[in-house]
Parts: sequence; C-alpha cells; structure tokens
Amino acid sequence: MSNNKVIIIDYGAGNVKSLGNMLEYLGRDYEITDEKEKILKAKKIIFPGQGHFEQAMNKLNAKNLPETIKKSIDNGVDFLGICLGLQVLFEKSEEAPNTKGLGIFKGEVKKFQTGKTPQIGWNNIKTTKNNTYLNDDYFYFVNSYYVIAEDESIISSYTNYHIDFCSSIEKENVCALQFHPEKSSNAGIEFFKKWLM
Repeated sequence: MSNNKVIIIDYGAGNVKSLGNMLEYLGRDYEITDEKEKILKAKKIIFPGQGHFEQAMNKLNAKNLPETIKKSIDNGVDFLGICLGLQVLFEKSEEAPNTKGLGIFKGEVKKFQTGKTPQIGWNNIKTTKNNTYLNDDYFYFVNSYYVIAEDESIISSYTNYHIDFCSSIEKENVCALQFHPEKSSNAGIEFFKKWLM
C-alpha cells in the first residue's frame, strides 16, 4: 500500500461517493476499508459523515474499530472527521443517550432547539486562531446536532444557526468538521488541498 493513500473508514454508513470524487479530482489515491492493519498503517484517515450516532458506534464496536481509531490518533496519524465523524469523537449525544462516543474529546452533542432541523444548505464559518486549514467562507451543512466541546481551545470555527455553535475543531493531528467539505465546491477544494499536504 502506498504511503500516499488516504484511508476512508468503512463503518457501513457514511456517504463516500462525493468524498471519493473530491480525492480523485485532487489526484489522491484512497481506499475504503474496515481492516485494522490498513487503518494503522495509514498516514491520513478520514471518518466520513452521515448516519445516526448509535448506529455508527454500534458498527464501529462490532468491528472492534474504536481502539484502532484511538491508536492511530495517538500515533500521530492525520485524522479528519466529517459531520458525524466530528460528533463521535465526543463522549455522548442526545441523539442516542445510552450510547458512548469515542470520548477522544470531552463534551457532548446537542440537538438544535430552534429553527428547522436538519439545517440543510450553505452557511458561513468564522474561524478562530486555532484554525490551520480553513478560510472564512460558505460550506455545505446537513445537521440537526452540534457539538459542545468542554475545552473551547480546540474549536477552530463557529457558525450561526439561531445560535453560535462549534462548526469545526482542531487539536494536533485531529481535524473534524460539522460541515461537508467534499460538497462545498471551491471552499472545500481549498480545505482539502491544505489538509492533504
């Protein structure tokens, strides 16, 4: 396996077609897999978005992948979480009160209390000084839930949807986004160009 290959974690859900299209457009090889050895050897890993918190965690647990993901992150592998891939990094979600998340970061996932859910469409982000890869721009969102990070220093952007909420986080080798960069046209292309370097 070439070291340049991006590994997309296959947990039986997550819309990977547009993600694959984006990586192909940027000339990067990728593989969709749930094989632990391939995940552990990867230099860059993407946890794609879409789906339900409980179903995603159940599938990860069934494939014994939580420890593999944590080990990869501990080993300094570049990890990108998209949409649900951001939410599962935290301890728990209102979407599935009895299901534990990966707990890599302290905090929880809450449902929007005002406005139509899910939020669907373009919304702008306002980056913080903790941001490396993003520009203040419009990105494509599909979400009914948002994360509340206990450590606010990991937040790399905020977005307003009736409230100001955390729309991305960054800490060391982990970057995770509530929006879908693979569906965000030029803003998404610019993000991936930086993250894939």
